[in-house]
Amino acid sequence: MFQATAGEASDRVCTSCGRDPSLGVDSLPPAPALAAHSAVPSRPELPEPPKIPSAETQERPLDDQAHGWLVFLLAVLSGARWLQNKDPAKKPAVAVKSASESPSLEDVALLDNGMPQVHPAFAGFLDARTPEARAQFVIRPSVTIGRMARFYNLNSWVPIDRRALFLTARAVISLPAGKMIETQWASAEGQQMDAVFANEEGEWRLDWDHFARASDYPWALFLAGSGDDEGEFRLLARERLAKQRASEDTISLALYAPRFGYSGESGSPSPEFLIPRSSQSGRLLAAAFELKRNEKRAFGVKLPDIDPSELVRVRVKVRRVEQGSERRFELDEIIATHWYATDAPGVEISPNPEIKESPESPEFQQVD
Repeated sequence: MFQATAGEASDRVCTSCGRDPSLGVDSLPPAPALAAHSAVPSRPELPEPPKIPSAETQERPLDDQAHGWLVFLLAVLSGARWLQNKDPAKKPAVAVKSASESPSLEDVALLDNGMPQVHPAFAGFLDARTPEARAQFVIRPSVTIGRMARFYNLNSWVPIDRRALFLTARAVISLPAGKMIETQWASAEGQQMDAVFANEEGEWRLDWDHFARASDYPWALFLAGSGDDEGEFRLLARERLAKQRASEDTISLALYAPRFGYSGESGSPSPEFLIPRSSQSGRLLAAAFELKRNEKRAFGVKLPDIDPSELVRVRVKVRRVEQGSERRFELDEIIATHWYATDAPGVEISPNPEIKESPESPEFQQVD
């Protein structure tokens, strides 16, 4: 309607309808003219779409912006870390203890990759109710399942609510068979236990013998005269009268059965065993008690010691001898000063070439 030629208002009329666009109050033209106008309506032009910059011109500003934000965030994180390290008191609390203040990168990577498998493996074992179900979560399942079945026939299964457990410590430990992950757990009800996991065929599995404190037979029943007259046991050992007998040729030893699920407790002491200090087993015991006094553990493990004070872990072979109405016990061998599934002793002792022991005679005997 604004395409009229320039000039007086009376001459400036719409070329289509003939009306004066300046006032908009003139009477309508005759119907034929309106009809002709409506027959060919004027079509408003669509606005021109905005120009989209090319891929090259569009990406460069975004890259520059992302670069700027990345630099800014790195600067903020670096500044926060500097402030945190400057004031150690402001460092966040760590809920789970680790074995060392500065573990190796290899051990850190092992924990990062292994712990996501350790948690479901431990939960699966605790939830299982039969040896067959538990066997899929333990190391060497084909040979362990038989021992598990016999063990739980003689020892009641202690139910553990895994949802009430929380992880208190973890670390990579180096054993002769390779690196493993040791974990420590606790509950609000006072339960405290440790569990070791080894990588077998790409899966992290539980060291069942260590976790269950597995023995050939319940220690209390063995002392009472039940079962086979010889067996292997995972027990706690205490040196009796250590200071008073420091100059004696023998170590006075008492053995205790651990209480499963409550590592800070133990059962009643056994009869006394006298162990020659110069023997292999005597030197292993002396080294183990020395570690205990120095607050250290077998194999140099740095995790906290959760066992009772003055007691050390041992794997022993004990024989029961009955002659008439008399019953005595002979400690044949200290196999190891730990409960891991390895026969390595766990402590270093110097060889003693002067000692020549006869295989026919028992090395240790109970003193009545």
